[in-house]
Amino acid sequence: MSRTSIMPGFRPTISFTLLYLSLVVLIPLSTLVFKSFQLSWEDYLNIITNKRVLSSFRVSFITALVAAGIASFFGFIVAWVLVRYAFIGKRFFHALIDFPFALPTAVAGIVLATIFQPSGFLGKFLMQTFGIQVAFKPLGIVMALIFISIPFIVRTVEPVLLEFESSMEEAGASLGATRWQVFTKIIFPNVFPALLTGFALAFARGVGEYGSVIFIAGNIPYISEIVPLLIVTKLEQFDIEGATAIALTMLVISFLLLLLINVLQYWVRKRSGQL
Repeated sequence: MSRTSIMPGFRPTISFTLLYLSLVVLIPLSTLVFKSFQLSWEDYLNIITNKRVLSSFRVSFITALVAAGIASFFGFIVAWVLVRYAFIGKRFFHALIDFPFALPTAVAGIVLATIFQPSGFLGKFLMQTFGIQVAFKPLGIVMALIFISIPFIVRTVEPVLLEFESSMEEAGASLGATRWQVFTKIIFPNVFPALLTGFALAFARGVGEYGSVIFIAGNIPYISEIVPLLIVTKLEQFDIEGATAIALTMLVISFLLLLLINVLQYWVRKRSGQL
């Protein structure tokens, strides 16, 4: 006797889901993998171990990790302020948080490059005051990635803070805990899994970001050249094999890092009793 599902429509919904995943995700990725099979192992290693390629990987992943970490810190503060405090213009700031989602990435890159270039008002101030050059350096890439990453953190952490029960804070305070102890022992452990999810989303977006980075990065080989730009350069030179090898390597590294983050997130949730 077959079991009837409580929720109707399982078969059409799972069919649509598998069709969507196949068309949007599986088929493009499998094409990339099959295309890489045309390369021998020696050719693949020669492409990947090239100094320029290794340098671009270093720039892309380090800047994405740094930007995701900084965005997580400030994004958590922004989410905390929006949830815990009432102030004039709160709706405006809510809309402003989502602005990087709507703004074309190329426009964001041009604006950031104009502001932070050595002759821009912020770039000139930083150069003259602190001797720091932002544009056309890896620091410029970090600034661009922070700009596009903060909404991921805010919109991931904000619902958790909204649903957090204030009675837990009141119980901790009634037992003599200080505000800092309430935050570190009660609030943050419950918010940390969501913060880790936002970090993973910000990192994934940062690794593959192209439009907002190329204008402020300067695209200098061995200094500020990112992997997506190198892939585009290979394609423009009709080096399909080289672009495929670099893209496949980036895909594998990104997948392993995201898998590690998800395992860590699962461990944190399990340890905190949320699973």
